[in-house]
Amino acid sequence: MKLVFSKTNLAKAVGIVMKAVPAKTTMNILECILIDATTNEIKFTANDMELGIETIVEGEIIEKGKVAIDAKIFSEIVRKLPDNEICIETDSNYTSLITCEKSKFNIAGKSGDDFSYLPIIEKDKFITLSQFTLRETINQTLFSIAMNDNNKMMTGELFEVANGILKVVGLDGHRIAIRNIELTSHADDVKVVVPGKTLSEISKILSTNAEDAVTIYFTNNHILFEFDNTTVVSRLIEGEYFRINQMLSSDYETKVTINKKEFLDSIDRATLLIKESEKKPIILSITDGSLEVHVNSSMGSLNEDIDINKDGKDIMIGFNPKFLIDALKVIDDEQIYIYLVNPKAPCFIKDKEESYIYLILPVNFTAE
Repeated sequence: MKLVFSKTNLAKAVGIVMKAVPAKTTMNILECILIDATTNEIKFTANDMELGIETIVEGEIIEKGKVAIDAKIFSEIVRKLPDNEICIETDSNYTSLITCEKSKFNIAGKSGDDFSYLPIIEKDKFITLSQFTLRETINQTLFSIAMNDNNKMMTGELFEVANGILKVVGLDGHRIAIRNIELTSHADDVKVVVPGKTLSEISKILSTNAEDAVTIYFTNNHILFEFDNTTVVSRLIEGEYFRINQMLSSDYETKVTINKKEFLDSIDRATLLIKESEKKPIILSITDGSLEVHVNSSMGSLNEDIDINKDGKDIMIGFNPKFLIDALKVIDDEQIYIYLVNPKAPCFIKDKEESYIYLILPVNFTAE
């Protein structure tokens, strides 16, 4: 096999597929990137058996063939080579000669025949949306999922399509993030749970251009994303997702309209006085025309007033500041609406159309 690439195209392709190379594995072949130039196009593939990525790379095929190359060393070589044409040549023992200007690397390769290709996915059920929208939706919800495996379902996100609306939900037991996206083209009804790791890696390679589309295909066990020249396949998390609608309520005793930036900046300042080990809540005292942010810790105290519009009852309620900051950071609206019932019930931050909903559980506090 003999292939020639520009440094830019090669580095981009390697960067994409590296996201599916496992950090640890007992199967050596999975530590490799498969370079397949047996047809008239060059494909790079990586697969950790949960997540697989394949991308078509622009380059010149001088001699057809395929080889599996250790992903870590290959990506480092490509990254550090000069910005010029790169030639990859293999011999009958799969030894790979990588040449660029005056640099020549000889590294051991493996037969590509042992590599696990991506599973064949039936393309029956699918939706199409812009890459920008999908990227934003993931970034606006993924922070709410659980990081550990105590409850596998909480480490993924619900993707539910019904009546032309894509609902994406993430939760961790203390908060819920929901985005509702209106789909303007073909949309089959589905309900699946996608691993958070898959979505995290996908969001890093999606385009920020609103014109670029992504098509998502669904089966019972897999989800497939197709965009540009890249295919991403992931296993789904099996099981029944939580009954979200039972946790959502339109009842409220207090409604607050507040400037988002002022609120976010105030909470940000309050966290300066909170040590990670203390886990001190911030306390919000809501009265007519004013929301007071209060924190009292071993490092000091802060009181800060923000002008608001309030409908309903006065309330004093405590929160983990990180949960409020995470939600506020991803909301684009200048003004936000906060709905509260009592100091023990969840608060909701949502817009009037409910294109986004953030539910945050309060924390107990002692009045100081």
